[in-house]
Amino acid sequence: MTKPVYNKHRNALPGPDDITRVVLENGITVLARTNFNSPTLSIKGYLHSGSLFDPVEKLGISYLTANGLMTGTAAHDFQGLYNEVESIGARLNFSSGTLTTSFSAHCLSEDLRLIMGLIAECLRTPSFPEKEFNRQKTQLLTGLAIRAQDTAAMSSILFDQIIYADHPYQYPEEGYPETVQRIERIDLVEFYQRTYGPKNMVVVIVGAVQPEEAIQAVKSTLGDWHNPQQVPLPNIPDAMPIQKTTKKALSIPGKSQADIVLGSLAPERLSPDYFTLRLANNILGEFGMMGRIGHSVREEAGLAYYAYSSLSLNLGPGAWEMIAGVNPNNIDQAIALMEEEIRKFVTDPVTEEELSDSKSYFLGRMPLMLESNSGVAISLLNMEHFNLGLDYFLKYPQEIQAVTAEDILITSRKYLDPDRLAVAIAGP
Repeated sequence: MTKPVYNKHRNALPGPDDITRVVLENGITVLARTNFNSPTLSIKGYLHSGSLFDPVEKLGISYLTANGLMTGTAAHDFQGLYNEVESIGARLNFSSGTLTTSFSAHCLSEDLRLIMGLIAECLRTPSFPEKEFNRQKTQLLTGLAIRAQDTAAMSSILFDQIIYADHPYQYPEEGYPETVQRIERIDLVEFYQRTYGPKNMVVVIVGAVQPEEAIQAVKSTLGDWHNPQQVPLPNIPDAMPIQKTTKKALSIPGKSQADIVLGSLAPERLSPDYFTLRLANNILGEFGMMGRIGHSVREEAGLAYYAYSSLSLNLGPGAWEMIAGVNPNNIDQAIALMEEEIRKFVTDPVTEEELSDSKSYFLGRMPLMLESNSGVAISLLNMEHFNLGLDYFLKYPQEIQAVTAEDILITSRKYLDPDRLAVAIAGP
């Protein structure tokens, strides 16, 4: 029988052999990976310009600036820009986070030069038309008014205020109504001039294109971009752990649900505890029906509409959160049960079955995440953002398999203290 012939790269994990990485002279890092199984491309990237750069009195500038990039440029007005994108059936958007402004595009490989030209146009020559600025500012203020009535969003903001007290991460990326009201169009122009530029920018292109062609497309559209005024990403300070359980509550009249967020600080993404914490969090509040917390608070006690845990690790301090949406009458009981689960978690090791199931979940999920061009592009972008190395995906299975139940117990004790938790509640 003749053996079938397979493309040796088709199902291989991304690694040094098939990821091309080049740093252009102006500081832009380009990563490319070829996949001719589909005629499409996924383009993703970021530059260091986020809410961390916002003046405290005008929080929301970075959000409005990123959203204003496609409202008009030197060559296109708002409608003309969208017509260009839609005429080729592509997608293009920009968004702002705490540390970065990101962009994402999806197109046919034959339209690479066109879409990179539009990305470069938005990044290099935005005009921020007054009319569109006023419209977007109004939309943001409307969104903030809706947020103020959202118990989940407001409990999350309260939690950040406790856990990141006196730290830049305490502020929401979209700002507050009073800070957004102070923002004028000129603020966006000045913010853009100060923070947008090619230094430490990253562009990832994955799909039906040779690496050399992908790199040349970036070089021809962004390679001569310079901004001597561009400020670097500021140093991110450590956050101070709270010394005792601290609670904040916000009353939102007329609501039939209350949201609870409780938890503590977590380390940065590059911590050696990263893989152990990922497995720990999965067992505590993600796996299956939302882990131990979901089983205890939602399934057994019936106290919550949802109950789970979440681990946020980035540059600078992170957070380990337990989240529940409950009937307002069940707030105290739900908090007590969540605290009880945390106490158990830092007292006794997880079971071998829990650990084995969690490892299988992570090992099985990774290839699924890397099945699409978009999934690979996101993964490569994160790999570069956190300086994980081109062999990160090749080492990943060994890192997961190496974690023991004892590791999880020791590491969880390091970051979870049931007597020193931040507790935030928003509801009626």
